[in-house]
Amino acid sequence: MENTIMGAEDKSIRLEYRLFAEIREQTAAQVSRIQNVAGILAALDALYSLARVSYANGYVRPEIREDGVLQILDGRHPVVEKALPHGLFVPNDTDMKTGEDHFMIITGPNMAGKSTYMRQVALIVLLAQIGCFVPARKAKIGLVDRIFTRVGASDDLASGQSTFMVEMSEVANILNNATSNSLLILDEIGRGTSTFDGLSIAYAVVEHICEEPSLKSKTLFATHYHELTELEGSLPGVKNYRVAVKEQGDDILFLRKIVRGGADRSFGIQVARLAGLPDAVVERAKKILKRLEEDDRIHQSRAEEEIASTCDKPGGDEPGNSIQALNPPDSGPSEVERELRSLDINHITPMEAMDILYRLVRKAKM
Repeated sequence: MENTIMGAEDKSIRLEYRLFAEIREQTAAQVSRIQNVAGILAALDALYSLARVSYANGYVRPEIREDGVLQILDGRHPVVEKALPHGLFVPNDTDMKTGEDHFMIITGPNMAGKSTYMRQVALIVLLAQIGCFVPARKAKIGLVDRIFTRVGASDDLASGQSTFMVEMSEVANILNNATSNSLLILDEIGRGTSTFDGLSIAYAVVEHICEEPSLKSKTLFATHYHELTELEGSLPGVKNYRVAVKEQGDDILFLRKIVRGGADRSFGIQVARLAGLPDAVVERAKKILKRLEEDDRIHQSRAEEEIASTCDKPGGDEPGNSIQALNPPDSGPSEVERELRSLDINHITPMEAMDILYRLVRKAKM
């Protein structure tokens, strides 16, 4: 009895291992069949999930195209619309095509929905290409090779990279690897540095995407640099869009609708009020903004007066007279004169011309 009891545990372990080995051998003999069944079940599970979410949320089957078109009627963000009460999400249209009306410059205040709109376009394209119906009333989706995004702010302190450096690295990766078949989502390029530096970088990025023969990618570009809206008509494929808002006194109402045209204000102070900044801070900000705008108008007026007075002098229509007026006689070519002579006015934009003009006027006053 003692031997039976003492040896029972060892016998149990040996029996268990023998049964395990037998099952392992039987399974190994059928491994290809098991893997095949597992693959089929995984595919069925994925397709069922896509079908169920499409049916439950009223998605439609997109028309997949190879001509670079991207047309979406009443597109919706698949995640944001589920987070809102039924019927509150505002759908928006998209109409783009590679090489033709392929660049959307989107302006409007913060919190108005620019980023949500751009993300929804990217998600609709992605859903269409994995074989899912899409959250829209109708959609024609051109195949894309990649979706590049530059959205949000982050830093990488461990490697010594600031938020702006990370942003520029991501933009560089996009410009170096995107093709005409790519979809680009760019949100507020250049915001991490000074206004003029950021505006210059954003301007140059837009020009590069629109003029580089290997690019001309479908691009959604959200910005607070309203000067970029001047590019419509001067660069091929650029169209201005804005998020509609309604002013109610000192407050604004976000309509969440993407409409044609550019915005001329960012409503930053109104958004700050909505965020809960103290009234004293908001009122002070309004006064400072008014003063800055007045100073800017004064500077512009003075610059225009100086240009007019220079041109009105005798012989002002003759080449060199305006330069002579800025420079004392017999003093040799000045820095202003040398810079004017080096300009190629046939290859500068209106914004660059204004920047050059302000700089030359400042130098002339020194």
